[in-house]
Amino acid sequence: MSRLPLKDPKTFETFDFSVIKGKDVERLKALPSLSAIYAHKNLAFIGPAGTGKTHLAQAFGFECCKHGMKTYFIKMSELRDKFTAARRTGKEASALTSLVRPSCLIIDEVGHCEFDKANTRLFFDLIDRRYNKEGPYNTIFTSNKNPALWRSNFNEDDALLCALDRIFDDATVFKIRGESFRGKKLETVALQTGRVKTNEPSE
Repeated sequence: MSRLPLKDPKTFETFDFSVIKGKDVERLKALPSLSAIYAHKNLAFIGPAGTGKTHLAQAFGFECCKHGMKTYFIKMSELRDKFTAARRTGKEASALTSLVRPSCLIIDEVGHCEFDKANTRLFFDLIDRRYNKEGPYNTIFTSNKNPALWRSNFNEDDALLCALDRIFDDATVFKIRGESFRGKKLETVALQTGRVKTNEPSE
């Protein structure tokens, strides 16, 4: 139900915290306590591709599942498509309810697609309803864009600003810098093409 990967789950145990440096690294290592969800504190992981943002977000969601809390993972492009489909069928309320229900909602890759005005308003409605939700809850975002630049992907400034105001009213933003973890097993094989010379008899 969470849409988290089951074959190769991303957990805190499989994340290499030793590669993360900085004076506040202990704040990152404290995430498995789930104190953020009990405090209704949203989380955002911001940084270049391949620096572990999605792994950390999914690990938090996986930990929530282990503690019996509903989690739901969705990419921003999938959220856009979900809203668009709901509008076409008149099922906006149902779509919003399904996204408000989980204790932990993970929205991955914010800034990778554009939201039109109607979808931006639905995004605000989602954030507003989660902002007033009862019990343990939080929303987690990953993005390679600073939140100040998210505006360029939404087409309704007023609704977006209201949403951002609620998202970051009580939140922790982890800004991760560095090189991508991906590509460490990459092998480069140099090859060259050329024509085979043949000894053809001259005329």
